[in-house]
Amino acid sequence: MTTDYSEDTLVEQPAIMLFDELDYDTANCFYEKVGPNNSTLGRESTEEVILRPKLRSALEKLNPDLQSDALELAIEELSRDRSAMSPVQANREVYKLLKDGVKVTFQNDDGEEVDETVRIIDWTDSTNNDFFLASQFWVSGGVYKRRADLIGFINGLPLIFIELKKSHGKIEHAYKHNLKDYKKTVPQLFWYNALIILSNGSQAKVGSMTAGWEHFADWKRINSEGETGVISLETLIRGVCEKSRLIDLIENFTLFEESKGGAVKVTGKNHQYLGVNNAMDALEQVKKNKGRLGVFWHTQGSGKSFSMAFFSQKVLRKMTGNWTFLVLTDRNDLDKQIYKTFANTNVVTEECQAESCEHLKQLLTEDHRFIFTLIQKFGVKPGEKFPVLSYRSDIIIMTDEAHRSQYDTFALNLRNALPNALFIGFTGTPLMAGEEKTKEVFGDYVSI
Repeated sequence: MTTDYSEDTLVEQPAIMLFDELDYDTANCFYEKVGPNNSTLGRESTEEVILRPKLRSALEKLNPDLQSDALELAIEELSRDRSAMSPVQANREVYKLLKDGVKVTFQNDDGEEVDETVRIIDWTDSTNNDFFLASQFWVSGGVYKRRADLIGFINGLPLIFIELKKSHGKIEHAYKHNLKDYKKTVPQLFWYNALIILSNGSQAKVGSMTAGWEHFADWKRINSEGETGVISLETLIRGVCEKSRLIDLIENFTLFEESKGGAVKVTGKNHQYLGVNNAMDALEQVKKNKGRLGVFWHTQGSGKSFSMAFFSQKVLRKMTGNWTFLVLTDRNDLDKQIYKTFANTNVVTEECQAESCEHLKQLLTEDHRFIFTLIQKFGVKPGEKFPVLSYRSDIIIMTDEAHRSQYDTFALNLRNALPNALFIGFTGTPLMAGEEKTKEVFGDYVSI
């Protein structure tokens, strides 16, 4: 075996060492044996991309009360051929199974039909999962055989794809030539994919399996926005692939959006991940900050509506309570745009836009997950006071462009209507003018 001093090794080896540090099992699979007998990782052929022994033992651990028939059905469902579907539909279907578990029907020992849900990933305790990094991993498609630089497996499923270039190579080439080729020649690898990382060591970007090159993003900060941003493969791996962060990103920062050209997979960017989690921290300390969850300051075009969607999704999934989100804007076009994002990503599944002041009052006294309205609908005639509509403390008001002048009077009416509601503001412009006023309503910045 010759020692390889190529630049690829100079980029790849430090990456593998980082995964070692993050407590992943790692193995060079260049000489992996496949086949029905004494196979290294349990693959019968290189067309298989699931490591069944790892998957099976993870399922046994996560579902101790289920009999092996149920687990076998779940493994069958996860590994079935999805080549007749578009790659993104296959990915979306698998993602749903990962997130919500696999529903199976089988006969128990008494011969009765039983319905169960098999958990695939432990979303609460990341350390309860099996993390494995394979380097030089061979995969065969219908015609071609390819060798992937690094594949990250969780519970035997290939969720992370990493393509590395020489240290002076352009990482755009990793996207244009290598990644496109893999997606075409070994598509089954991407049915399971959660994140794709491209790097030449110094530069590194992360994106989803449908992302165009322009949507691959840097990951400059690991723990907080206060850090000096560093673009490097090390920052990205520590920021994205550390076990608890990776589990959080996959579970709470993944959406599928229906667009004109078909479905698109959207994954959270660095600022969205840090900002949403800051807002989650504020929600946990809600008494201390008097219901002010903070202000998200995003530049235009940085995915403000997606940040709102990620935040609401994470609250609904992770915080107990019967939450309602009131999404407030001050312009019709904004209201329509945000509603469209929420509807196209399936975050909202019912028609819930307030058509008038009276309709808004009605919606707020009913039980809805989401309500969309213009703030102007909190208007009253001169001399009148807006009535109290609800004393609930599990209503979160998400305001877009959270600092315009007309918010003053309407905001007062809003406070009267929902005295115990919680506030979070989203804006594309800094709050210079009404800074103090805005902080009184929304609290400090959670993301800038």
